[in-house]
Amino acid sequence: MPVRYRLPALVAAALLLPALASAQANVYRWVDKDGKVQYSDTPPTQSQKELQQKRMGGGYVESTQLPYAMQVAVRKSPVTLFTGAACGEPCQQGRDLLGKRGVPFTERDAQGNPQDAEAVKSLVGSLVVPVMTVGSATLKGFEEGMWSSALDEAGYPRTLLPGQVPARPPGQADKAAAPPVPAAAPATR
Repeated sequence: MPVRYRLPALVAAALLLPALASAQANVYRWVDKDGKVQYSDTPPTQSQKELQQKRMGGGYVESTQLPYAMQVAVRKSPVTLFTGAACGEPCQQGRDLLGKRGVPFTERDAQGNPQDAEAVKSLVGSLVVPVMTVGSATLKGFEEGMWSSALDEAGYPRTLLPGQVPARPPGQADKAAAPPVPAAAPATR
């Protein structure tokens, strides 16, 4: 791009960014007195049964700031880390590895949430943590070499990229005390 066009392009981009950031909107859904489902960007005038509010637009901000190769890896092979309050060091080592590599992941509490506990049981046959899924691969127990290999195969970078902020899970798992869980067996794929 010629130098004379760079400044106007930068000014235009700077002016558009606030407008794009505010493009998010709330959408309300409710059932009116006649039983019809209504949708609106403004809340109903009176309290309604089954009122639901959804935040629309904007997307997951952190993923748009990721390099393209990372975005592809996240889309093709999302990472989920199943942990628990009594997991201790192995779960922390798993979090640290993912953070060190800048891998965005979802953390689920298999010891504190019955749905997450069932998901772990269906993946590995018993309630043990940590368990990591990378796309369709499932790894039971923390073993850095196996976890790193699975992340490499999925296309995740080995280290944080220059300027990249360490990834954090969108919702931290509940850290409430839970009964101890037996130590996980060596990682399997």
